[in-house]
Amino acid sequence: MLSAYLDLALGLVLAFLLLSLLVSGLNEAIVRLLAIRSKFLWAYLRDTLDDDAPKGRSWLPSGARDVFAALPFARDPRPAHETRPAPPEPAADDGLTQSLYERVREIDHPTRGRTSIADLPPGRFSGAVMELAATEPGGVEGLLAKLKDAGSPLHGHLKGVWETAQRDLDRFRKGVETWFDGEMQRLSLLYKRYVRWVVAMLALAVTLLFTVDALEYGKTLLRDNAYRATVTAVTGPEAYGELKARCEQADPVPCITDTLSQPALLGILDKAIISVSVPAEGEPVFHWNGAAWWDRLTTPSRWPGFLLTFVALLFGAPFWWDVLRRITGARSRS
Repeated sequence: MLSAYLDLALGLVLAFLLLSLLVSGLNEAIVRLLAIRSKFLWAYLRDTLDDDAPKGRSWLPSGARDVFAALPFARDPRPAHETRPAPPEPAADDGLTQSLYERVREIDHPTRGRTSIADLPPGRFSGAVMELAATEPGGVEGLLAKLKDAGSPLHGHLKGVWETAQRDLDRFRKGVETWFDGEMQRLSLLYKRYVRWVVAMLALAVTLLFTVDALEYGKTLLRDNAYRATVTAVTGPEAYGELKARCEQADPVPCITDTLSQPALLGILDKAIISVSVPAEGEPVFHWNGAAWWDRLTTPSRWPGFLLTFVALLFGAPFWWDVLRRITGARSRS
């Protein structure tokens, strides 16, 4: 009986892991398609360096809705992509954000239109600041004066670092690097807080579109030994013996092949609005289940199972992968 409960836990963890990976994949696809990370970084840089947001508004989104509304479509804070090396002197009409990009764009990826830089190493940022200071009369003091005249929020930060470094260039560079590293950590936390709401919406959409009832799935695993054996077949060679005993044939290979030709984990998704079956031979077959899907979705007795699935997906794929490793005893590569 203990083995049955262990298989139940394993089956649920596998289901939650696969669905969490689907949610993560959808989120990553949206983020990459809309270049959210890159726009988020350069929105922060424009706010910090130039404060040139239109009509006095911040470039950074003020809420989770703006991350996937105003930021991707209304305003693009990223500089135009450029492949040429930085000029010796910044142009007079260039803002500080553009001047900074000129000195970090060697890490940019080949692209069209706007820059794709989504991660700026602190050491590269401090090096770019030192290069900007070298182009100003008076060095760092001249750069600070320019920042003050431009009303840049960066002036206060760099002035504090400059005074703390006691006007030592090497200590100033390291101070800028440390400060920017702290800012990137803060920005990452802010980004994750916004994206968390998007992940929650995607988890809800996956749960409802596939109508995954975790309680129903758990009952099926407990009651159907054959189904449970097929689900746990992906975890180790022990399952082969279980399938061999279940088939009760002199040659169990045809039975095992037939069983695994219909992947049991696809049974989790067979109640989706569009389901898929994998025949022993030929291409996968898709089925429209609109009527059955709507009937499941509007059945109140299934809502607790939907809620359990939704909450489980909020934990994310890394959590369920770690749980799976612990159950199976697998060790991650160091």
